[in-house]
Parts: sequence; structure tokens; C-alpha cells
Amino acid sequence: MTSDRLTADPRPALRRPGVWGWMAFDFAAQPFFTVVITFVFGPYFVSQLAPDPATGQKWWALAATLAGIFVALGSPFLGTVADRAGPRKPWIAAFAVVKISALCLLWFAAPRSSLLLAALLIVLATVAAEFSIVFNDAMMPRLLKNDEIGRVSNVAWGLGYAGGIVFLIAALACLAGSKETGLTLLGLTPAFGLDPALGEGSRATAPLAALWYVVFILPMFVVTPDRPRGESVVAAMRQGLGDLAATFREIRQRRALFHFLIARMIYQDGVNALLVLGGAFAAGMFGWSITESGLFGIILNVVAIPGCFLAGMLDARLGSKAVVIMAIGCLCLATIGIVSTSPDSTLFGLLTFAPPADGTGLFESGAEKSYIVFGLLIGVAFGPIQASSRSWMAKSVSAAEAGRYFGFYAFIGRATSFLAPAAVSAATAFAAQRFDPVAASRIGMASLIVFFLVGLALAVRAAGPREDPLAS
Repeated sequence: MTSDRLTADPRPALRRPGVWGWMAFDFAAQPFFTVVITFVFGPYFVSQLAPDPATGQKWWALAATLAGIFVALGSPFLGTVADRAGPRKPWIAAFAVVKISALCLLWFAAPRSSLLLAALLIVLATVAAEFSIVFNDAMMPRLLKNDEIGRVSNVAWGLGYAGGIVFLIAALACLAGSKETGLTLLGLTPAFGLDPALGEGSRATAPLAALWYVVFILPMFVVTPDRPRGESVVAAMRQGLGDLAATFREIRQRRALFHFLIARMIYQDGVNALLVLGGAFAAGMFGWSITESGLFGIILNVVAIPGCFLAGMLDARLGSKAVVIMAIGCLCLATIGIVSTSPDSTLFGLLTFAPPADGTGLFESGAEKSYIVFGLLIGVAFGPIQASSRSWMAKSVSAAEAGRYFGFYAFIGRATSFLAPAAVSAATAFAAQRFDPVAASRIGMASLIVFFLVGLALAVRAAGPREDPLAS
């Protein structure tokens, strides 16, 4: 690595204030994805804000697609500009203003108000959040030594899950009441007199996530050192396109890094699709309510925290490549497990279950419990596969070039993100002509196994970051 890295502090990484400030970013950022996008505001957008669920799903999917396109196209260029301009924090601050403003304005997304405006605010908040992650990740090679990156990356990811789960539990317990009963998950009246009929509890999660972000991102700005200033932003932007083209050429020459990025592009497609579709797959099979789907999400996130901490220790001992390979294998087994489960059996019929006594309890059937067990494997592996992929990337580049390479890393993570959901959709549609709906949905989800197996094979063949002669 270049001399741009900070190595003067002899203390271990997890005892340095600057590193904890950097990790606080994940803790600050995760509630937006967990609560606003996935479990609370997203379902509200589809079920209450929109005039009907089909229209809501169409607009929500469109917002996600547009955000993905903007992130994929913008990340590599912004990364190259930031490398020339120097500091990362001003970029994070600028995108924080956009994200916070958009989240605060979502409070006004009352039922039957403008779907277009709400969708545009979601796009702005998502793009700003993702761009901020690019610049935050690019700080790693300067803050940490190679043998510290894996552990710190996984611990930071675990802290992110902790932030998300704390915020999610608080939202479900105190804010987001059921439209039918008017009560929260704990049977309480929503705090602050929030009206469930108007979706106020769900809408309040957006500005509160913005407040959370403001509070917990401050340590990074205060105690985490940044790169010195370089060229002006205008000059950096003039040179940015040339740097971007050079990066594309360099990546092809850095064969270990190139092979890793191709592997990640494929297995990350499977990861994203499994997370987006897994809850809906279970809800369709078992008829889960929003309460059961939310509890399933809480379970997965709770399990993910110790999974990340364990992976951090393994990454420090065995390396990032080993953790990524183990996580892909775990996700492959989990996917086989969930597609082997039907409403009355699991393991492709080897274990069958009697119908539940009254059918009114949470996760009452044996098949539902089996699905949760396989879901725990997803929770254990989901954080490590992303955190150790991030550390694999950070170990493979220098501090001076981290911005443009992490920009390209973000691009790779988005460029083909439509492939796995499209494969599930196509396989499900094909199977639906020959099998019942439950069997067809299981066959469709099974297509994700291909993404994990191909990604696993490519990751095994790729040289790990410590074996790459250009990584040092």
C-alpha cells in the first residue's frame, strides 16, 4: 500500500477512535435500508399510499430500478473524482444532506398523495445512501492494515445490523400500528398519537431514520481522519472520465481482482434476489401476515450480528476469500433447504408435518419452523459475504486508488442485479404451466442455486487478495 495509509497509532484497530468513528457509519446507515426500504415504509408504500397493491408494487419496483441504474452509472465516475479531489468526508456530507432532506419529506407521503413524488424521494434517498457507502468504503485502505481489514469490516457490518434491528424493533413496537387494529406489534397505541389509518407510524420512520443518521454519523466526521486535499473538484471532474476509462483497462490486467469482481457480480445477484424474494416466497407459501414477515426479518437480522463477529475472526485468521467461499456455500445450502419446503413437509418430503392444532399461532406449523431454520443460515451468511467481499476489495487496492475501484465495485454490484430476479420470474412462469402454484414458486426460487454455484466456482478459482502481487 502507499504511504497514504495511517499506521502511526500502534494500538489494535478496534481500540483506535478513528476506526470506531468509521464503523459508526454502518450503524448510522443501516436503519434506512432495514426499516424504510424493507420492513416498514416499503410495505406502507405498497399497501396504503398506493390506491391498490398492484399499482404500489409497480411504482416501488420502478423506484428501486431507477435508483439502481443511477448508482451503477454514477459510482465509478464519482469514485475517480474523489480520488483526485482527496477527502471523502465532504462527499459523504453532501449526500447526507440529500438523503436527510428526502427522508424528512417522506413524512408528507400520506395515503392517496402523489406516488410520483414519494417514489422520487425514495430514489433520491437511496442513491444518496449508496453513493455515501462508496466513499465510506474507500476510506478503509488508508485507515487499516491488510490484516485488520477483514475483522473491522465484519464488525462494522455487525454493528450496522445492530442499528437496524434496534430501530426496527422500536418502530414495530412503538410507532407502526396495524391499520385494522390500530395497535403496534406489542398491542400498544402508537406513540405520539400517530394515526395508523393515515400511515403516520410508518411515515414517521423516514424522518426518524434521518435523525438517527445525523446523530450516529457524527463520530466519523469528528474522530476519523481523512485524506489531504488534492485537486479542485472541477479539475478532478475534467480528468474523471479519462481515469474511469483507465480503470476499466487496469482491471482487465489485474487478473486476480478481475476474477474476484466477476465472481462477486454473479453471487451477489443471488444474494440480493434471495433477500428481496425470500420473505415474499414464504408469505405466499404459508400465508404470513405483515407481523410474521416482520418477525422473520427480525430473526434474520438478530442472527446476522454474531455471524458477522464470528466471520471477522475467521477473516483475520483465514482471509477474506475463505469467508466468502464459506458464506456462499452456506447460502447455497439455505436455498436448497427453503425450496425443499412445502406447506406440509421439508427436505423434499423426507419430513412431513401434521396440520397445526388451530392455525392461529405464529409460525405454528412444522414446515414454517423448518423454513425459519433454513432462514437462520441466510442470516448467518448474509452479513459475512458482503463484509468480507468488501474487505477482499479493500485489501486488493491502494489508498490512493480506492475511490475509483470502490466506485467500480458498486457498479459491479448493480450492473446485472436484474438477472437473478428475472431468472426466478422466468422459471416460475415456465413451471406454472406444468405444476401447482406452490411447486412452481419453489422451482422458480431454485434457479438462485445456479448463481451461488457459479459464483462459488469462480471465487474458488480467483486468487485471494494476499496472493495478488498488485495488492501491495
